[in-house]
Amino acid sequence: MATDTRDTIFALSSGAPPCGVAVIRMSGSKAAEALTRLAGPLPTPRRASLRQIADPDRGWLDEALVLWFPGPNTATGEDCAEIHCHGGRAVIRAIETALETGCGLRRAEAGEFTRRAFLNGRMDLLEAEALGDMLSAETELQRAVLASSAGGAASSRLAEWRDEVLAASAAVEQELDFSDDDQGDLPPAPWRGALEGIASQMDQWLATPSADRLRDGLRIVLAGPPNAGKSSLFNAVLDEAAAIVSPIAGTTRDVIERPIALGGVPFLLVDTAGLRGEGADEIEQLGIMRAEGELGRADIILWLGPEGEGPAEALEVASMIDLEDATRKGEGAFHVSSTTRDGLADLIAHLVALGRECLPKPGQVAVSRRQKERLADARESIRRAEGEDDLLIAGEALRQARHAMDAMLGTVATEDMLDALFGRFCIGK
Repeated sequence: MATDTRDTIFALSSGAPPCGVAVIRMSGSKAAEALTRLAGPLPTPRRASLRQIADPDRGWLDEALVLWFPGPNTATGEDCAEIHCHGGRAVIRAIETALETGCGLRRAEAGEFTRRAFLNGRMDLLEAEALGDMLSAETELQRAVLASSAGGAASSRLAEWRDEVLAASAAVEQELDFSDDDQGDLPPAPWRGALEGIASQMDQWLATPSADRLRDGLRIVLAGPPNAGKSSLFNAVLDEAAAIVSPIAGTTRDVIERPIALGGVPFLLVDTAGLRGEGADEIEQLGIMRAEGELGRADIILWLGPEGEGPAEALEVASMIDLEDATRKGEGAFHVSSTTRDGLADLIAHLVALGRECLPKPGQVAVSRRQKERLADARESIRRAEGEDDLLIAGEALRQARHAMDAMLGTVATEDMLDALFGRFCIGK
C-alpha cells in the first residue's frame, strides 16, 4: 500500500447508498480545516452538532450532523471528524467531491483507518487482526469468540507474558554477574519456575483451533462416485439450486463451494466431481483430480459412495433413500433423502455438534495461523531457556522469545505483512 500517512484521508464508513444516514469519516491534520470549510466553526469535541453543509465553490450541499474528535485520543490517534448526512448517492458524492477537490483530502485505501490506529499505537496487531475477522463475522459464534481478542484481552495477556520473560532475562543477567562467586549449591532459580508457568499457558492457546478456521468456516466435502447424490445433497443443505443435478454421470466437473451457517456454526460446503477410475473424459479427469485434492483439505468428509470405500475418517451417508432400490448402510451411517428431506435434520445436527467441537469456544483465545507460528516460536524458546544450564544461551533464548512476542503484537512487522492484513478490511475502516 503506497500511501502517505501525512495525508488527511476520508471515506464513506456506513452502508452502501442509498441509505437513511451516511457517515463520512476524516482522519489527519487537515480534518479540522476541512470540517470548518464545509460546516463552519468546530463544534464542541465529541458532541454532535446540526449544521448546514456548504462548499464555497459549489454552494449548499446538505443539512447534517457533524462531530469533531481532536487527537490523539481518537480511533486513529489523529484528528478526526465525521459528517452524518442524508444517504442519497448524489448527496454523498457532492460532499466527497468537496472534500477531495476543495479541501485537498485523499480517499482512503482499504483498511487505512485501522492501519493508522495501529501505527499510532491505538491498537496492536492482535487487536487489528481480530477486528478484521469481526468485520466479516456472520455468526454469533464468530462474534463471541473474537470479541475478547478485539477488545484487547489477548493482547493484555501476551504483554504480561512478555513482561515476565523480561523479568526472567534480568534475573539471568544478575546470575551471570555473580556467577564467579562461590555460593555453593543453590536451589533452582525462581525464574525457571516462572517460565514453566508461561509455557504451560501458551500451550493452552496453541491447543485452541486457529481463528482462520473460525473465519473461513469448517470445510465439509461431499465425495463419492458419480450419481451418488452429492449435488442433490449439496443443494438440499443449502436449500437452493447451487449445483446442477442430472442423471448423467460426470455432470459435476469442478469444485463448487458455498459458505453456510448451520446452527450458528460457520461452514464451507464443497461439492466435488464423482470419483471413478474409468470412463471419464479429459475435463472430468481434471475435476476428479481436484476432488481428490479437496479430500486432503477437508475438515469433515461426507462419503456417499459404497460403504467402507471412502476415507477412514469420513461420515458414511446413504442418500436417495426415497428410491425403491436405495442402498442402506450399516449402524452409524446417516440415511437421507434430498427430495423428501428425511434424515437431513439429523445429519445437520451432527455436523453442528462436530463444528462446535472443532472450533474455538466463547471465552477461548483464537489466534491466526501466522500468530500461532510466532507463539510456538516463543514457547519453544522459553522451554529451551528453562532447561538450559549455560546462562548465556538461556539469555539468548529469552531474547528470541521476546522477539517472537513482539512480532505477535506488531512491534516488529514488515510492510508486506501489514499490506496483506489491512487489505482485508473494507474501505472506511
